[in-house]
Amino acid sequence: MTTSVPWQQRVGNQRDWVWRGWQTRYTYIRSPQSLSESTAPIMLLHGFGASIGHWRHNLEVIGQHHTVYALDMLGWGASRKASVEYKIDLWVEQVYEFWQTFIRQPMVLVGNSIGSLVCLAAAAAHPDMVKGIALINLPDFSLEEEMTPPWLRPVVSAVKSVVVSPVVIKSLFYVVRRPPFVRKWVGRAYANPAAITAELVEILAVPAQDRGAAATFSALFKGMTSAEFGPKVKTILPTLNIPLLLMWGRQDRMIPPYLARQFAALNPNLELVELDDAGHCPHDECPDQVNQIILDWLARHCNETKQASDSSLSTTL
Repeated sequence: MTTSVPWQQRVGNQRDWVWRGWQTRYTYIRSPQSLSESTAPIMLLHGFGASIGHWRHNLEVIGQHHTVYALDMLGWGASRKASVEYKIDLWVEQVYEFWQTFIRQPMVLVGNSIGSLVCLAAAAAHPDMVKGIALINLPDFSLEEEMTPPWLRPVVSAVKSVVVSPVVIKSLFYVVRRPPFVRKWVGRAYANPAAITAELVEILAVPAQDRGAAATFSALFKGMTSAEFGPKVKTILPTLNIPLLLMWGRQDRMIPPYLARQFAALNPNLELVELDDAGHCPHDECPDQVNQIILDWLARHCNETKQASDSSLSTTL
Protein backbone atom coordinates (compact mmCIF):
# COMPACT_ATOMS: atom_id res chain seq x y z
CA MET A 1 0.00 0.00 0.00
CA THR A 2 3.03 2.29 0.32
CA THR A 3 3.61 4.52 -2.71
CA SER A 4 5.21 7.89 -3.42
CA VAL A 5 2.54 8.85 -5.96
CA PRO A 6 -0.01 11.30 -4.47
CA TRP A 7 -3.44 9.74 -3.97
CA GLN A 8 -5.02 12.31 -6.30
CA GLN A 9 -3.08 10.70 -9.15
CA ARG A 10 -4.20 7.18 -8.23
CA VAL A 11 -7.96 7.60 -8.36
CA GLY A 12 -8.56 8.07 -12.07
CA ASN A 13 -9.94 11.09 -13.90
CA GLN A 14 -11.52 13.48 -11.42
CA ARG A 15 -14.28 15.70 -12.70
CA ASP A 16 -16.92 18.07 -11.32
CA TRP A 17 -20.61 17.59 -12.05
CA VAL A 18 -23.31 20.10 -11.13
CA TRP A 19 -26.22 18.24 -9.58
CA ARG A 20 -29.36 20.25 -8.80
CA GLY A 21 -27.21 23.37 -8.66
CA TRP A 22 -24.55 21.88 -6.36
CA GLN A 23 -21.00 21.15 -7.44
CA THR A 24 -20.17 17.49 -6.85
CA ARG A 25 -16.99 15.51 -7.48
CA TYR A 26 -16.61 12.17 -9.20
CA THR A 27 -13.89 10.16 -10.86
CA TYR A 28 -13.73 7.31 -13.33
CA ILE A 29 -11.38 4.82 -14.96
CA ARG A 30 -12.52 3.39 -18.27
CA SER A 31 -11.32 -0.18 -18.59
CA PRO A 32 -9.97 -1.32 -21.99
CA GLN A 33 -11.76 -4.64 -21.39
CA SER A 34 -15.12 -2.88 -21.18
CA LEU A 35 -14.81 -2.04 -24.89
CA SER A 36 -14.65 -5.67 -25.94
CA GLU A 37 -16.53 -7.49 -23.17
CA SER A 38 -19.96 -6.96 -21.67
CA THR A 39 -18.60 -6.29 -18.20
CA ALA A 40 -20.81 -4.30 -15.87
CA PRO A 41 -19.71 -0.80 -14.88
CA ILE A 42 -19.01 -0.33 -11.17
CA MET A 43 -19.74 2.58 -8.85
CA LEU A 44 -17.99 2.96 -5.49
CA LEU A 45 -19.74 4.80 -2.64
CA HIS A 46 -17.76 5.85 0.43
CA GLY A 47 -18.73 5.82 4.09
CA PHE A 48 -19.20 8.48 6.78
CA GLY A 49 -16.58 11.23 6.62
CA ALA A 50 -14.80 9.69 3.63
CA SER A 51 -14.58 10.45 -0.09
CA ILE A 52 -13.19 9.28 -3.42
CA GLY A 53 -9.73 9.16 -1.86
CA HIS A 54 -10.78 6.33 0.43
CA TRP A 55 -10.91 4.09 -2.68
CA ARG A 56 -7.36 4.93 -3.80
CA HIS A 57 -6.22 1.31 -3.30
CA ASN A 58 -9.19 -0.12 -5.19
CA LEU A 59 -9.97 2.08 -8.20
CA GLU A 60 -6.99 1.20 -10.37
CA VAL A 61 -7.22 -2.53 -9.69
CA ILE A 62 -10.95 -2.82 -10.37
CA GLY A 63 -10.52 -0.42 -13.29
CA GLN A 64 -8.30 -2.95 -15.07
CA HIS A 65 -11.35 -5.17 -15.56
CA HIS A 66 -14.42 -2.91 -15.33
CA THR A 67 -15.16 0.71 -16.04
CA VAL A 68 -15.34 2.08 -12.52
CA TYR A 69 -16.72 5.30 -11.06
CA ALA A 70 -16.46 6.78 -7.58
CA LEU A 71 -18.63 9.60 -6.30
CA ASP A 72 -18.24 12.10 -3.46
CA MET A 73 -21.75 12.08 -2.08
CA LEU A 74 -23.21 15.52 -1.37
CA GLY A 75 -21.77 16.96 1.84
CA TRP A 76 -18.58 14.87 1.70
CA GLY A 77 -15.15 15.07 0.12
CA ALA A 78 -14.82 17.69 -2.61
CA SER A 79 -18.57 17.90 -3.16
CA ARG A 80 -20.55 20.91 -1.99
CA LYS A 81 -21.23 21.22 1.74
CA ALA A 82 -24.86 22.01 1.02
CA SER A 83 -27.44 23.24 3.49
CA VAL A 84 -30.01 20.46 3.06
CA GLU A 85 -31.76 17.73 5.02
CA TYR A 86 -29.34 14.83 4.78
CA LYS A 87 -30.75 11.33 4.50
CA ILE A 88 -30.14 8.15 2.53
CA ASP A 89 -32.84 8.96 -0.04
CA LEU A 90 -31.01 12.18 -0.99
CA TRP A 91 -27.84 10.29 -1.88
CA VAL A 92 -29.86 7.60 -3.68
CA GLU A 93 -31.28 10.27 -5.97
CA GLN A 94 -27.80 11.72 -6.51
CA VAL A 95 -26.55 8.30 -7.58
CA TYR A 96 -29.58 7.69 -9.80
CA GLU A 97 -29.31 11.01 -11.61
CA PHE A 98 -25.56 10.49 -12.07
CA TRP A 99 -26.33 7.10 -13.59
CA GLN A 100 -28.94 8.63 -15.91
CA THR A 101 -26.43 11.27 -17.00
CA PHE A 102 -23.24 9.26 -17.48
CA ILE A 103 -23.83 5.49 -17.45
CA ARG A 104 -27.30 4.44 -18.64
CA GLN A 105 -26.76 0.69 -18.37
CA PRO A 106 -27.22 -1.63 -15.37
CA MET A 107 -24.30 -1.33 -13.00
CA VAL A 108 -22.92 -2.88 -9.82
CA LEU A 109 -22.81 -0.73 -6.69
CA VAL A 110 -20.04 -1.18 -4.12
CA GLY A 111 -20.37 0.62 -0.80
CA ASN A 112 -18.73 0.96 2.58
CA SER A 113 -20.75 1.67 5.75
CA ILE A 114 -23.30 4.43 4.97
CA GLY A 115 -22.36 3.93 1.32
CA SER A 116 -23.55 0.32 1.68
CA LEU A 117 -26.91 1.52 2.95
CA VAL A 118 -27.16 3.86 -0.06
CA CYS A 119 -26.43 0.86 -2.33
CA LEU A 120 -29.17 -1.18 -0.68
CA ALA A 121 -31.76 1.61 -0.89
CA ALA A 122 -30.78 2.41 -4.50
CA ALA A 123 -31.27 -1.21 -5.57
CA ALA A 124 -34.76 -1.20 -4.04
CA ALA A 125 -35.78 2.20 -5.44
CA HIS A 126 -34.27 1.86 -8.93
CA PRO A 127 -34.00 -1.82 -9.93
CA ASP A 128 -33.41 -0.82 -13.56
CA MET A 129 -30.13 0.76 -12.47
CA VAL A 130 -28.63 -2.02 -10.34
CA LYS A 131 -27.62 -5.53 -11.38
CA GLY A 132 -25.74 -6.39 -8.18
CA ILE A 133 -24.43 -4.87 -4.96
CA ALA A 134 -21.28 -5.51 -2.92
CA LEU A 135 -21.45 -4.21 0.64
CA ILE A 136 -18.47 -3.62 2.93
CA ASN A 137 -20.07 -3.60 6.39
CA LEU A 138 -23.68 -2.48 6.65
CA PRO A 139 -25.30 -0.18 9.25
CA ASP A 140 -28.96 -0.30 10.20
CA PHE A 141 -29.98 2.84 12.07
CA SER A 142 -33.40 1.39 12.88
CA LEU A 143 -31.91 -1.19 15.24
CA GLU A 144 -31.08 1.40 17.89
CA GLU A 145 -34.76 2.11 18.52
CA GLU A 146 -35.70 -1.57 18.49
CA MET A 147 -33.05 -2.41 21.09
CA THR A 148 -34.04 0.46 23.40
CA PRO A 149 -36.77 -0.38 25.96
CA PRO A 150 -39.95 1.71 25.38
CA TRP A 151 -39.74 3.32 28.82
CA LEU A 152 -36.20 4.54 28.07
CA ARG A 153 -36.91 6.04 24.63
CA PRO A 154 -38.06 9.47 25.91
CA VAL A 155 -34.80 9.79 27.88
CA VAL A 156 -32.71 8.83 24.85
CA SER A 157 -34.67 11.31 22.72
CA ALA A 158 -34.03 14.11 25.21
CA VAL A 159 -30.30 13.39 25.29
CA LYS A 160 -30.16 13.38 21.49
CA SER A 161 -31.91 16.73 21.28
CA VAL A 162 -29.09 18.26 23.33
CA VAL A 163 -26.25 16.44 21.59
CA VAL A 164 -27.41 17.31 18.06
CA SER A 165 -28.16 20.96 18.77
CA PRO A 166 -26.32 23.16 16.24
CA VAL A 167 -24.38 25.01 18.94
CA VAL A 168 -23.07 21.80 20.53
CA ILE A 169 -22.30 20.03 17.26
CA LYS A 170 -20.55 22.99 15.63
CA SER A 171 -18.37 23.45 18.72
CA LEU A 172 -17.57 19.75 18.67
CA PHE A 173 -16.80 19.87 14.95
CA TYR A 174 -13.88 22.29 15.37
CA VAL A 175 -12.30 19.75 17.70
CA VAL A 176 -12.94 16.53 15.79
CA ARG A 177 -11.74 17.89 12.43
CA ARG A 178 -8.18 18.35 13.73
CA PRO A 179 -5.73 15.77 12.30
CA PRO A 180 -4.68 14.36 15.73
CA PHE A 181 -8.32 13.68 16.60
CA VAL A 182 -8.98 12.23 13.13
CA ARG A 183 -6.07 9.85 13.61
CA LYS A 184 -7.43 8.78 17.01
CA TRP A 185 -10.93 8.23 15.60
CA VAL A 186 -9.58 6.19 12.69
CA GLY A 187 -7.64 4.11 15.20
CA ARG A 188 -10.97 2.92 16.55
CA ALA A 189 -12.38 2.18 13.11
CA TYR A 190 -9.32 0.31 11.86
CA ALA A 191 -7.90 -2.98 13.11
CA ASN A 192 -4.67 -2.56 11.14
CA PRO A 193 -2.53 0.29 12.57
CA ALA A 194 -0.23 0.18 9.54
CA ALA A 195 -3.12 1.36 7.36
CA ILE A 196 -3.48 4.60 9.35
CA THR A 197 -1.11 6.73 7.30
CA ALA A 198 -0.59 10.47 7.01
CA GLU A 199 -2.21 10.21 3.58
CA LEU A 200 -5.36 8.67 5.06
CA VAL A 201 -5.58 11.37 7.74
CA GLU A 202 -5.25 14.02 5.04
CA ILE A 203 -8.05 12.46 2.97
CA LEU A 204 -10.38 12.52 5.96
CA ALA A 205 -9.36 15.85 7.49
CA VAL A 206 -8.94 18.25 4.54
CA PRO A 207 -12.62 18.37 3.41
CA ALA A 208 -13.58 19.42 6.95
CA GLN A 209 -11.85 22.76 6.26
CA ASP A 210 -14.26 23.60 3.43
CA ARG A 211 -16.71 26.45 3.66
CA GLY A 212 -19.98 25.24 5.17
CA ALA A 213 -18.42 22.09 6.61
CA ALA A 214 -19.45 22.84 10.20
CA ALA A 215 -23.11 23.39 9.25
CA THR A 216 -23.06 20.24 7.13
CA PHE A 217 -21.57 18.24 10.00
CA SER A 218 -24.41 19.44 12.23
CA ALA A 219 -27.05 18.63 9.60
CA LEU A 220 -25.62 15.16 9.08
CA PHE A 221 -25.72 14.31 12.76
CA LYS A 222 -29.25 15.66 13.01
CA GLY A 223 -30.26 13.53 10.05
CA MET A 224 -28.65 10.39 11.43
CA THR A 225 -30.68 10.63 14.64
CA SER A 226 -33.94 10.89 12.71
CA ALA A 227 -36.18 7.88 12.11
CA GLU A 228 -36.43 8.98 8.46
CA PHE A 229 -32.66 8.94 7.87
CA GLY A 230 -32.46 5.53 6.26
CA PRO A 231 -34.38 2.35 5.48
CA LYS A 232 -34.50 -0.77 7.62
CA VAL A 233 -32.05 -3.34 6.32
CA LYS A 234 -34.18 -6.28 7.41
CA THR A 235 -37.11 -4.86 5.42
CA ILE A 236 -35.27 -4.23 2.14
CA LEU A 237 -32.70 -7.03 2.03
CA PRO A 238 -35.17 -9.93 1.61
CA THR A 239 -36.85 -8.19 -1.34
CA LEU A 240 -33.77 -8.00 -3.59
CA ASN A 241 -33.43 -10.61 -6.32
CA ILE A 242 -29.94 -9.72 -7.54
CA PRO A 243 -26.43 -10.96 -6.71
CA LEU A 244 -25.39 -9.71 -3.27
CA LEU A 245 -21.99 -9.74 -1.59
CA LEU A 246 -21.43 -8.75 2.03
CA MET A 247 -17.89 -8.36 3.38
CA TRP A 248 -17.39 -7.71 7.08
CA GLY A 249 -14.27 -7.16 9.18
CA ARG A 250 -14.31 -9.46 12.20
CA GLN A 251 -12.63 -6.72 14.26
CA ASP A 252 -15.17 -4.03 13.36
CA ARG A 253 -15.77 -1.89 16.46
CA MET A 254 -18.15 0.54 14.75
CA ILE A 255 -20.89 -1.93 13.77
CA PRO A 256 -21.20 -5.28 15.63
CA PRO A 257 -19.85 -8.14 13.46
CA TYR A 258 -22.64 -10.46 14.67
CA LEU A 259 -25.02 -8.51 12.42
CA ALA A 260 -23.26 -9.95 9.36
CA ARG A 261 -24.73 -13.42 9.85
CA GLN A 262 -28.14 -12.03 10.74
CA PHE A 263 -28.22 -10.06 7.51
CA ALA A 264 -26.90 -13.02 5.50
CA ALA A 265 -29.83 -15.15 6.69
CA LEU A 266 -32.31 -12.68 5.18
CA ASN A 267 -31.55 -13.38 1.52
CA PRO A 268 -30.38 -16.63 -0.14
CA ASN A 269 -28.68 -14.61 -2.90
CA LEU A 270 -26.29 -13.04 -0.39
CA GLU A 271 -22.72 -14.29 -0.19
CA LEU A 272 -21.03 -13.46 3.13
CA VAL A 273 -17.26 -13.11 3.47
CA GLU A 274 -15.89 -12.41 6.95
CA LEU A 275 -12.38 -10.97 7.04
CA ASP A 276 -9.81 -11.57 9.76
CA ASP A 277 -7.60 -8.72 11.02
CA ALA A 278 -9.92 -6.11 9.51
CA GLY A 279 -12.16 -3.50 11.08
CA HIS A 280 -14.70 -1.11 9.62
CA CYS A 281 -12.87 -0.36 6.35
CA PRO A 282 -11.44 -3.61 4.94
CA HIS A 283 -11.13 -2.10 1.45
CA ASP A 284 -8.49 0.26 2.87
CA GLU A 285 -6.97 -2.04 5.49
CA CYS A 286 -6.52 -5.14 3.32
CA PRO A 287 -7.22 -3.87 -0.22
CA ASP A 288 -5.48 -6.70 -2.09
CA GLN A 289 -7.76 -9.23 -0.44
CA VAL A 290 -10.92 -7.18 -0.88
CA ASN A 291 -10.14 -6.31 -4.51
CA GLN A 292 -9.73 -9.99 -5.38
CA ILE A 293 -12.92 -10.96 -3.55
CA ILE A 294 -14.88 -8.32 -5.46
CA LEU A 295 -13.38 -9.24 -8.84
CA ASP A 296 -13.98 -12.97 -8.32
CA TRP A 297 -17.58 -12.31 -7.27
CA LEU A 298 -18.14 -10.04 -10.29
CA ALA A 299 -16.75 -12.71 -12.61
CA ARG A 300 -19.13 -15.31 -11.18
CA HIS A 301 -22.29 -13.20 -11.08
CA CYS A 302 -22.05 -9.98 -13.08
CA ASN A 303 -20.07 -10.78 -16.23
CA GLU A 304 -22.60 -10.92 -19.05
CA THR A 305 -20.09 -12.33 -21.51
CA LYS A 306 -19.32 -15.26 -19.24
CA GLN A 307 -23.01 -15.83 -18.47
CA ALA A 308 -23.89 -15.75 -22.16
CA SER A 309 -21.09 -18.21 -22.91
CA ASP A 310 -22.23 -20.57 -20.15
CA SER A 311 -25.83 -20.36 -21.43
CA SER A 312 -24.69 -21.18 -24.99
CA LEU A 313 -22.65 -24.12 -23.74
CA SER A 314 -25.64 -25.46 -21.78
CA THR A 315 -27.83 -25.19 -24.89
CA THR A 316 -25.24 -27.03 -27.00
CA LEU A 317 -24.96 -29.82 -24.49
